[in-house]
Amino acid sequence: MSRILLAGLFHETHCFVNGTTGLADFDVMRGAAIMDFAGNGSTIDGFLEVAAAQGWDVEPACAYAASPSAMVDDAVIEAFWTDLEPVARRGPYDAVYLNLHGAMVSERLVDVEGAILERLRGIDGLAGVPIFGVFDLHANMTALMARHANGLVCYRENPHIDARDSAVRAAELLARCLNEGTVPRMVSRHAGIVWPPTGTGTADTPMRDLETLARRIEQDSEHIWAVNVVGGFSFADVPEAGVAFSVITTGDQAEAEEALDALCDKAWELRAHGLPEEDDPAAVLERLAADPPSGPVILVEPSDNVSGGAPGNGTGVLRALLAADAQNAGVVIADAEAVGELEGLAPGEHKTVAIGGKNNPFDPGPVELDVELVSRSDGNFTLEDIKSHMVAARGKHIAMGPSAVVRHRGITILLNSRKTPPFDLGQWRSQGIDPERLSVIGVKAAVAHRRAYDKIAAASFTVETRGPCISDPRKLPYTRLQRPIYPLDES
Repeated sequence: MSRILLAGLFHETHCFVNGTTGLADFDVMRGAAIMDFAGNGSTIDGFLEVAAAQGWDVEPACAYAASPSAMVDDAVIEAFWTDLEPVARRGPYDAVYLNLHGAMVSERLVDVEGAILERLRGIDGLAGVPIFGVFDLHANMTALMARHANGLVCYRENPHIDARDSAVRAAELLARCLNEGTVPRMVSRHAGIVWPPTGTGTADTPMRDLETLARRIEQDSEHIWAVNVVGGFSFADVPEAGVAFSVITTGDQAEAEEALDALCDKAWELRAHGLPEEDDPAAVLERLAADPPSGPVILVEPSDNVSGGAPGNGTGVLRALLAADAQNAGVVIADAEAVGELEGLAPGEHKTVAIGGKNNPFDPGPVELDVELVSRSDGNFTLEDIKSHMVAARGKHIAMGPSAVVRHRGITILLNSRKTPPFDLGQWRSQGIDPERLSVIGVKAAVAHRRAYDKIAAASFTVETRGPCISDPRKLPYTRLQRPIYPLDES
């Protein structure tokens, strides 16, 4: 029976937003409690399924996960290591499996995942054991990660409907490694490109073309076990942010380099396609008023992308809806203070409340509205779609925190205490709202909402508003990014 050390560290760090992400912001599981992830649809669940089928003896150490947000306090990294190290020293282990995001940055470490891998290799008994795991398509793949890992597998889909499947694939490759007694290595390459999340949808060029090429490379080589197309996370101010590729291989270096050459050449050929254009929300609403479609119209607001680390309280789309006197519209805004101000109010009663824009230097500030309270709830709901983009780290049970639904003229506003990515229609339905009956819906996302909203949308527009998750990397104040890089350096 193979003995496998299991740990998880999951955070997508936005380096350009204010504040610090501390230990209190993380959901932390330790020891045997991690085994309760079985059956919850997460990436850890995917690993546990394969572990059970293989009869592995799993030694769970710890799993830390937090929503995308600001730079991580160094104390979090040391707390994680304090939990992981003593379990890692209880070897011997036959392998290590890690559940990662891959775009985590702390105050001191620009490459947290690489540093953790390096620390693991420094523990007696772990220098030569296979290290496998799964990571997010929006990771920033580094040379240090590739040097110290044998088989990190990236999601292939954005929206991330295959997160759990990718974890299964990584665990099955680990099983192949142990059963065959063949240990692969990783070879990686940065493409010299940084694309915003809006340019990394895998249904579109360029990511669709790169994924197709990656699968062909896998099919053509008996030595290459997997090819990762890593979209990168443009809001990380780190040297190796951006598009990268890696292969898991038992073959020679020349074959791996040839594969990486082909992928980088294709990415460079398609580089301009990763910079999408955005519409003015006022102009979109004016066109809709003149020619309204028969179903919901989605106004996608990537600048306040909750899953990219934005606060989710931006008022850009709300202001546009108000100015257009939009009817039967809906928006979700993270505003715990506004929810608190509605306590004691009965459904049907009115109150003037300042909504959104708080502590958000990118936003004009709160909008004061006379609102009618429709309902209040604890904000808990279960995902309708077990393949939702948001299931990977947290499983199918979602907590938005105390929530309230209010209405102002023709606009319904769902207020959450805890910012929640808009990746599942259960977010609306759990609050008594049928999103399919709305005429206009504001969505704070980049691409990942498509899995849910494309099914109901009559039309969808990506609109430009003020916020930290802008779609033009040239406007971001990088200080540590390796240069030259496209599009900051055009040639």
